[in-house]
Amino acid sequence: MKKIVAVTACPTGIAHTYMAEESLIKAAKELGIEIKVETNGAIGVENPLTEQDIQEAIGVIIAADKDVGPDRFNGKPVLSVSVQDGIHKSTELINKILGQTVPIRQGTVKAAIDSVIEQESIGRQMYKHLMSGVSNMLPFVVAGGVLIALSFLWGIFSADPKSDQYNEFAAMLMKIGGQAFSVMVPVFTAFIASSIGGRPGLVAGFVGGLLANVTGAGFLGGIIAGFMAGYLMLWLKGALAGLPRQFEGLKSIFIMPLVGVFVIGSIMILLGKPVGAINAGMMGWLGSLQDSNPILLGIVVGAMCAFDFGGPVNKAAYVTGTMLLAQGNYYFMAGVSAACITPPLVIALATTMFKKYFTDEEVAAGVVNYVLGFTHITEGAIPFAAKDPLRVIPILMVASAISATITFLLKIQVPAPHGGFLILPIVSSPLVWVGAILSGSLIGAIIYGFYRKAMSQRV
Repeated sequence: MKKIVAVTACPTGIAHTYMAEESLIKAAKELGIEIKVETNGAIGVENPLTEQDIQEAIGVIIAADKDVGPDRFNGKPVLSVSVQDGIHKSTELINKILGQTVPIRQGTVKAAIDSVIEQESIGRQMYKHLMSGVSNMLPFVVAGGVLIALSFLWGIFSADPKSDQYNEFAAMLMKIGGQAFSVMVPVFTAFIASSIGGRPGLVAGFVGGLLANVTGAGFLGGIIAGFMAGYLMLWLKGALAGLPRQFEGLKSIFIMPLVGVFVIGSIMILLGKPVGAINAGMMGWLGSLQDSNPILLGIVVGAMCAFDFGGPVNKAAYVTGTMLLAQGNYYFMAGVSAACITPPLVIALATTMFKKYFTDEEVAAGVVNYVLGFTHITEGAIPFAAKDPLRVIPILMVASAISATITFLLKIQVPAPHGGFLILPIVSSPLVWVGAILSGSLIGAIIYGFYRKAMSQRV
């Protein structure tokens, strides 16, 4: 029996990764092909591919939106696509491998780079590098943000020794969470650089991220530093490729880190203040919009969060929320969280209220969406949206916009970047916030339910 190996990975490693795995396994079974799928999820690599697995395979499918170490597949036919294609085009991907129309991944640095460029657009490459940074940053954001938020249970000033609210345990939570939160930009930057230039990019990227923090350049500065560090190290790796093997240690431990840190550090010191000014202007604009036009802000944030369910547009809103959270703005994240929680709850409520218009499989998936929605996992809505994206996605965008707008109008504060309803004890008005989310979710569920009813009557 012919054998194929595959790797799946999405930026957050929560839903898309395993949905692509399931789809590929199902398609391979239908085609009578043996397949082994390695997943790069939130808890790390599972079912890792061995050297023997790779050697025995007739081809490789990489369905990933972040770096998964493709160099190990040099010399094999490699098909590199988005994780979404792994979910929706699994049969087509396997047939391409079987048809032997997939290019061989070359082994040299230059050839490997050329191979990737041939297969992927520049925008696709940049998106993968950016999402590699996001996926590695998120655990720091969530862990640090939730610990900081928990410290507020003893009062907003519970970490201040001069305050009557001071509590030693709360101060400890604030200190631990603050440290985790403080490295999110350097980690973000380092893994963008690492995704582009490999391990050598990690050091230069991390230092660039630290300087982005110090100079006030923030996430925007981190993005600039990450891409510059990655491509600098990629170029330097090629320029030093002709050095004798005995200089390998000198090159990797001394020359490349030194050049990378100096060049990127110097550039970030020069760019820090101008980029910081842009950041300050953007934050000021968002702050004014939050107060002057919360309806417009709610519509924009809600539509972004429900547009691609954890994809780049969703992440743009989420990262902006974490950035403002770090500056003490808890209003913006309240709207972002509400908008992210809404889509799976729309699905859950619709499959409960309009049960007879959904299949048994969809009803069962709808029950799971209650859990996913309550814990801030937007991706639960993907299977339903994928079946009819042109109609279902706009419905979910409307629902999320309603939830976010109500949240902004009522000035609810959420001091944690994740957790869903698990963080209700630290939300400023927990019952009101839940009400805002359920309002948007219920409206979306009714619209979606009546749409499914109308579709069933046409059949």
